[in-house]
Amino acid sequence: MKPIYTFNVNPKLPEPLERMRELAYNLRWAWDHDTIELFRRLDSELWETTGHNPVLLLGTVEQRRLEEAAADESFLAHLDRVYKEFDDYLQGKSTWFLRSQRDAQNPLVAYFSAEFGLTECLSIFAGGLGVLAGDHLKSASDLGVPLVGVGLLYQQGYFRQYLNAAGWQQEAYEDNDFHNLPLTLECRPDGTPVTIEIFYPGNKVVAQIWRVRVGRISLYLLDTNTAANTRTEDRDITDQLYGGDLDMRMRQEILLGIGGCRALQALGIHPTVYHMNEGHSAFLSLELVRRMMERERLSFEEARELASSALIFTTHTPVEAGHDYFPADLIDKYFPEYIPKLGLTREQFLGLGRRNPGDGGESFCMTVLALRMASFSNGVSDLHGQVSRRIWKSIWPGLTEEEMPIGHVTNGVHFRSWISYEMNQLYDRYLGPSWREQPAESGVWARVQSIPAEELWRTHERRRERLVAFARRRLQAQLKRRGVPKAEIDAAEEALDPHALTIGFARRFATYKRATLFLKDKERLKRILNDPIRPVQIIFAGKAHPRDDAGKDLIRQIGTLIREPEYRRRMVFIEDYDMSVTRYLVQGADVWLNTPLRPNEASGTSGMKAVANGVINLSTLDGWWDEAWRLSDADSSPIGWAIGRGEIGENREYQDQLEAAALYELLERDVVPKFFERRSDGIPREWIKQMKASIGTLCHFFNTHRMVREYTERFYLSADALYRQLLADGAARARALADWKSRVRKAWPGIHIELLEVSLPAAISVGDRISYRALVNTGSLKPEDLIVELCLGKVNAAREIVEPVSMAMGPIRKEGNAYLYEASSVPFPGSGLNGCTARVLPHHPDLRGRFLPGLIHWAESKTGLRK
Repeated sequence: MKPIYTFNVNPKLPEPLERMRELAYNLRWAWDHDTIELFRRLDSELWETTGHNPVLLLGTVEQRRLEEAAADESFLAHLDRVYKEFDDYLQGKSTWFLRSQRDAQNPLVAYFSAEFGLTECLSIFAGGLGVLAGDHLKSASDLGVPLVGVGLLYQQGYFRQYLNAAGWQQEAYEDNDFHNLPLTLECRPDGTPVTIEIFYPGNKVVAQIWRVRVGRISLYLLDTNTAANTRTEDRDITDQLYGGDLDMRMRQEILLGIGGCRALQALGIHPTVYHMNEGHSAFLSLELVRRMMERERLSFEEARELASSALIFTTHTPVEAGHDYFPADLIDKYFPEYIPKLGLTREQFLGLGRRNPGDGGESFCMTVLALRMASFSNGVSDLHGQVSRRIWKSIWPGLTEEEMPIGHVTNGVHFRSWISYEMNQLYDRYLGPSWREQPAESGVWARVQSIPAEELWRTHERRRERLVAFARRRLQAQLKRRGVPKAEIDAAEEALDPHALTIGFARRFATYKRATLFLKDKERLKRILNDPIRPVQIIFAGKAHPRDDAGKDLIRQIGTLIREPEYRRRMVFIEDYDMSVTRYLVQGADVWLNTPLRPNEASGTSGMKAVANGVINLSTLDGWWDEAWRLSDADSSPIGWAIGRGEIGENREYQDQLEAAALYELLERDVVPKFFERRSDGIPREWIKQMKASIGTLCHFFNTHRMVREYTERFYLSADALYRQLLADGAARARALADWKSRVRKAWPGIHIELLEVSLPAAISVGDRISYRALVNTGSLKPEDLIVELCLGKVNAAREIVEPVSMAMGPIRKEGNAYLYEASSVPFPGSGLNGCTARVLPHHPDLRGRFLPGLIHWAESKTGLRK
């Protein structure tokens, strides 16, 4: 039946407990153990059954229990302490940003993402991308970085997972009850919701805006499931995360990018910097251009310069097929009225999302759009930056891969969200509060050596025992749902061993992550797991995408093997992987296993969560672990184990066999013996030494405090300053820059290097100084419009210069229609076969970066020294 009226009923709290409402609606509780314990004290069982949701807890707990708590002096003292810390946190005047950026103007960053993983009860995320976005917001809050988040509020979010009797993944979707979640609807003073409008083909869609408080900052989420939308297909735009077909993906990404910009405007929020977390939100770049054209009365190119100065783009996908591509007919369907507002033709619009703008058969790629529009672009690890430059090099023809304007900012994790209560206490005691406030300082983590081995080991053993108990409970519940015989359910009480070496493997089940690499040699695996003296066990968890049948088959293979008697007590698959399962695993495992096929892992962050809890990584050299391995001195102070040496093979099956054998070898010869090598006190001293090396070496770098500081210092402040410069005086500098670019593009075909001269002696020694000259026809441009560079470096077997060193050549005189440039007395860089060439690039003081796509000329001829 349909209601005539709807109304929201709030829980009735006794006056002494009223402050708990404010605590519940701010997700700071999600990374504060003391606040969580406060809510748990009301009803620990209800805290679990409500999915760790304090809003639902307060609305569900018996009134009698609330009255008891309101009269309990101990509980009220706990509440006073928690609320004081909460209030001090919100009012903090000495955050990192305020301390370090006193002279900065007031930047405001808008961080756009299709998913945010903040806490398990707010199911609007699918995996690593969303959890990273959530940790980004949390660290921005801790650091005091002025930032707001923008995303979508999904009615069903991502799916709940369960396995059928045959071991195949099944998906179930549950509605989020927004009124019992820690979020509030944004309303006008008269109580009506703040809404925005988006025009889709043939109709208008209304979206309302919800706010999530994340410590000091706010996350705004758009929701189309409102009575203002009479059509089901419009209300369903925000139904499921990554649900539906390409048409639905287009509708969601228009809402996120264009609608997200309009939502901030409707709320009176005016960012100076926009950060696109993956390409899903790239349409926001075009909405910024449209708005600036309208507000400042600019042309498209002028507004593009202004908008681009404020845009930052982070790509997370190292596989080309994993990016969003839309066919031209879908662009035609959704943008016929939008394109004219930008003053563009259809082909010009499509060219913004094509590697080759002139290729009419190429699809429109959201990543290409973001790369073309953003001032700053980055991957999420050193290796991923290299892979991204290789994938997208055709956008900047003529550049070497090393010079491509795609850098990297390595991902991290928000430690306080993932470190166990017990490790939290241990760190407080021996590292001091600095580990929470300044986790990016290496000196803080060096103090881990002061933790007594016995204390660290007992703490870790308690977490392993809790993981085993949790896995048994979940396993029994899974078996009950599946309807298996009672004897099998009872036997699950004996699954796993709280004293065995416990390996955790939990992540998205995509084929490149190779979850079944561990199973290549089942007989060898059986011997490792069932050693009577040195037993080993592995706990799996993870979801496959609903349309990824190959990923689902990996889960089925594991599920089938687990039912065999030899594996039943040593292997467990935990269904419905979420943030709660993650915490148990990264806090309680001994070894964190990761086996991606290099170079397909952009970063990966689960292993970073494990490190912070003293869990040791065992991984192929891909993503973050490749970087961690190179950052550390793994020979003298091992931080974990590397499977292979970073090889990239052409034969997938051969590489799988090779790395599976390397994995078994590491387990048999090093990992298992080291874990079980105990003295009379039962303490594995060498293992603990490795735990401490891992924590002390890696924690200062692989955290989101360091990551957000890096984004702020390298990108946010630079983009804010550039945007303000171009906006000043009626966007005068944006207009001038656009006019200059137009002039340069028209003149560029007339520019070329007529010759490159070099004076070479008969014999050259390292350090000898050589002079180089280039005669450059600048056409209608002036020398100040250009940079002429000399490029030097080693020459490889393919007769190409590798790792070139570039230096500017200065104009010394005009010769007819050309200028003679010179680099004099340049020292020869090194022995062996070296080479040189020259190139011409455009130059302008307001140009972002050094390169413009398609605008580069290389020398094509050579001559001896002219007199």
